[in-house]
Amino acid sequence: MEVRMYRTKQRWKWWLGFSAAFIVLLVSAYTGYLVKFVANEEKQKVELWGKAIQKRAELIRKTKKMFRRFEEEDKQNIDLWVKALQCLVSGCSDELAATIVGSNNTIPVILVDEEGTVITHNHFPEGTDLKAEVERLKERKRFVDASYEVNGVSKKQTAYFDDSIIFSELKGTIDDLLSNFISETVINAASVPVIITTLKEDSLIGSGNLQPAGIENNWSAKQVIQRMREFNHMQVELDDGVSYHIYYQDSLIVSSLTYFPFVLFTVIFLFVLVAYLLFSTARRVEQNQVWVGMSKETAHQLGTPLSSLMGWIELFKSRGIEVEAVKEMERDVNRLDTVAQRFSKIGSQPDLKPVELIPMVRDMVSYMQARSRKNIKISAEILCESARIEGNLPLLEWVLENLIRNSLDAMPEAGEIRLVLEKAGPNLQLDVWDSGKGIPRKLWKTIFKPGFTTKQRGWGLGLSLTKRIVENYHKGRIGVQASEPDKGTCIRIAFSSID
Repeated sequence: MEVRMYRTKQRWKWWLGFSAAFIVLLVSAYTGYLVKFVANEEKQKVELWGKAIQKRAELIRKTKKMFRRFEEEDKQNIDLWVKALQCLVSGCSDELAATIVGSNNTIPVILVDEEGTVITHNHFPEGTDLKAEVERLKERKRFVDASYEVNGVSKKQTAYFDDSIIFSELKGTIDDLLSNFISETVINAASVPVIITTLKEDSLIGSGNLQPAGIENNWSAKQVIQRMREFNHMQVELDDGVSYHIYYQDSLIVSSLTYFPFVLFTVIFLFVLVAYLLFSTARRVEQNQVWVGMSKETAHQLGTPLSSLMGWIELFKSRGIEVEAVKEMERDVNRLDTVAQRFSKIGSQPDLKPVELIPMVRDMVSYMQARSRKNIKISAEILCESARIEGNLPLLEWVLENLIRNSLDAMPEAGEIRLVLEKAGPNLQLDVWDSGKGIPRKLWKTIFKPGFTTKQRGWGLGLSLTKRIVENYHKGRIGVQASEPDKGTCIRIAFSSID
C-alpha cells in the first residue's frame, strides 16, 4: 500500500498552500486598504491644491482689474490737471483750477511745446533724460493735448505722463504675484505633476514634478499633455483675454503606491522561491549522502559472504559435484558480485563508455526468464540494428533488472513482459511493457520518489535508484508512458544515441 509519508506530505502541501493563499489575501487586503487610504489623502491634497489654484487665479484677476481702474483714474486725473492748467494759462483766476494743478503729487508729467522743448516737469528723479522719457511715453501713447489760447493766439502744448508713483509700485507687486503664481503652481508642495500652457497650447509656460524630470520641447509637452487629459485639467483666466491651461495628474506618491502591492508580492515570491530552492538543495544533498552511505555499506556487507560463496563453488567444482548446478550457482554468485559493484558505484561519478544495448537487453531477458515463474513470459523486440550510448554497463543492467522485477511484482499470476528497443530521431527508446495491474495516473511521478512503495515489505528504493541512474548519471529520461488499471503499464527510458 502507498506509504503514509506521501499522504502526510501531500496534506502538508495543501495546508501550506491554503495558508500561503490566506496570508497573500490578508496582506493584499491590508495593503489595498493602506494604498487606498493614502491615495485618498493624496487626492484630497490634489483637489485642495486645484481649488487653491483657482482661488489664487481669481485673486490675481481681480487685482489686475483693480489696477486697470487705478490706471483709468490716473488718466482722468491727468486730463483734469491739463484742463486746470489750460484754464490758468488762459488767464482765468479759478481757485479750484489752481488747487488741482498744485495737488498733483504722484503723477509724473512732462509739458513740452510744439517744438518739443520741455517747458516744465515734475515727479521725475533728478538727472532723468527727459527727452528719452518723452519718446518712451510717446510710444506708449501716454500723452494728452494741453494746447491753450491767449488773446486769440493758439499755443500748442503736449502733456506726457507716466504711471503714478503708487501705481508703479503696485504694478511691480502684481507682476511678482503673476510670476510667483506660475512658479508656485509648477513647484507645488503637493508634488503634483503639472504643465502650464497657453490657451491654444502652442507655447509651454512651465512644468514641474514630471517623471522623467522635465520636458525638452513643445512636442514632448504635447505627448505628456495627451496622457494628462485623462486625469485633471483646468483653465484659469489671469486677465481679460489672457488664459492658461493647467494640466495635472495624481501625485508621484499615489502613482508609486499603485505599484506597491505588485512590488511587495514580487519580493515575497522571490524570497519564498529562493528559500524553497535552498531548502530543496539542502534536502537533496542530505538524501544523496544517505544514498551514498547506504550503498557503500551494502556493498561492504555483501563483500564478505560473496568471497566465501566463491570459495565454496571452487570446492564443489574440485569434488565433481553436479556441473550444471554449480554453473547456475556460480552465475547467481557472479550476479551478487555485480550487485555489490553497482552499490559501490552509487555516490561516485561512474565511468561512462560506449555500450551496445542490444546484447544487454537480450542477456537480461534470458537471465530473468530463467528466474521467473513459468506462467510469465519475458520477450525482447529489437527494432534497430545498433543501439549504442555512452553508459555504464553494470548500472544499466541494474536499471533494466529493477524495471523487470517491478513488472513481475505487478503480475501475481500469469502475464507477459515485453521489452521494445527502437530509435526515435537522435534518441534511443527502451519501453518495458507488462500486463500487470497498472498504476493510477496520480502516482505516475510519485512512484520514482524515495520511500514510495505499494508492497507491504518494500523499501521504495528500486525505482528511485533507477531514476537516479538514468537521469543523473546517464542524462536520460524515464517516466510512465502509459498505464491502465488491470491492463498493464509501459515505462519508457530515453537515451541519447552515439550512432
